[in-house]
Amino acid sequence: MRRGIAATALVASLALAATACGGSDSGSDKSDGPITLTWWDTSNATNEAPTYKALVKDFEAANKNIKVKYVNVPFDQAQNKFDTAAGASGAPDVLRSEVGWTPAFAKKGFFLPLDGTEALAEQDKFKSNLVEQAKYEGKTYGVPLVTDTLALVYNKALFEKAGVTEAPKSWDDLKAAAAKVKKKTGVDGYWGSTQAYYAQSFLYGEGTDTVDADAKKITVKSDAAVKAYTTWNSLFDGKGLHKADVTADAYAHIQDAFVNGKVASIIQGPWEITNFYKGSAFKDKANLGIATVPAGSTGKAGAPTGGHNLSVYAGSDKAHQQAALKFVKFMTSAKSQETIALKNSTLPTRDDAYTDKVKADPGIAGYQTVLSAAQPRPALPEYSSLWGPLDTELPKIAGGKVSLDKGLSNAETAIAKLVPDFGK
Repeated sequence: MRRGIAATALVASLALAATACGGSDSGSDKSDGPITLTWWDTSNATNEAPTYKALVKDFEAANKNIKVKYVNVPFDQAQNKFDTAAGASGAPDVLRSEVGWTPAFAKKGFFLPLDGTEALAEQDKFKSNLVEQAKYEGKTYGVPLVTDTLALVYNKALFEKAGVTEAPKSWDDLKAAAAKVKKKTGVDGYWGSTQAYYAQSFLYGEGTDTVDADAKKITVKSDAAVKAYTTWNSLFDGKGLHKADVTADAYAHIQDAFVNGKVASIIQGPWEITNFYKGSAFKDKANLGIATVPAGSTGKAGAPTGGHNLSVYAGSDKAHQQAALKFVKFMTSAKSQETIALKNSTLPTRDDAYTDKVKADPGIAGYQTVLSAAQPRPALPEYSSLWGPLDTELPKIAGGKVSLDKGLSNAETAIAKLVPDFGK
């Protein structure tokens, strides 16, 4: 979900201006020449993009009549940029679409339905819940490329030094462990995030969500949600619990502290596995502990299912769409997904890509064990946008600027504007 992709706005805007022409780009698409596809990749430009670029070359080598114009688009800019480009009939032929964007763009008619196409020829090889998450109103609009979820990641050495012998199973367990770590090692035991995506697990632990999509009801201020956010907020104050970081660089601060052994545990996703290994605390990869996020008062633990699909632009002409379908099939094949996993330490979306080599990576193996607790998002086009109001209010709550009641009331008002047909 949140990947902290670093790229300058200037470089991004120049690249996009040069390539955001999708199916209408006919520069080298003569009747006797190769078709040129444009692909917007939203992966981390430093750690992940080189692997995708290499696969593009492999695809071109195997398909002499297709060229791929690769563009790396910063993740936090891609949704709005694609929305603008597609609305002007100038979008790329293929988009690496975050799972939450897929139903939203499908609703607008920007994505091509993939059922019965070459891209989904091996649909039964993919994890069924991930294919289901790529659907909107019964049709499939993306092929799962990588998946992810959140987990409690912890420093085994610091936990052991503090006498914590197993991963905390509840938030109260985590508080107790954090206090022990602080007492025995001098460093904080846990540092939480104020981002709404990371707070989602607290809602699941109370059996609720921001909205009830089936009942068309906003539930962000329900009793269960208030209990969830009360627990979330309590983890910023106490022995061994790091205070809330409400700065713009909070993500980087938390990540840096963890990988360098300055905090014993955080909630994080597998997109940071390669960066974990670069830190001084995890030069020995075996020191990285990965466990299901702690459970709430219901006794249940859960974390949002994330990841990315490859989707085809519905506005491209037929020739480009056919080439795009072939490209999507290649990039999501078992061989390509194995390569991506081995190079980038990301999680495959198909069972036959979890080869012995892939599972030898302790990070991947660890996250694979927590996938069963991942909770798919509802097929609500507006769902991902609902985190926006919470991203505004939660830092204020954690920083003591507004009360929990006031902050959630503000979020509820803003969410109501995003889903005007939902009641409270």
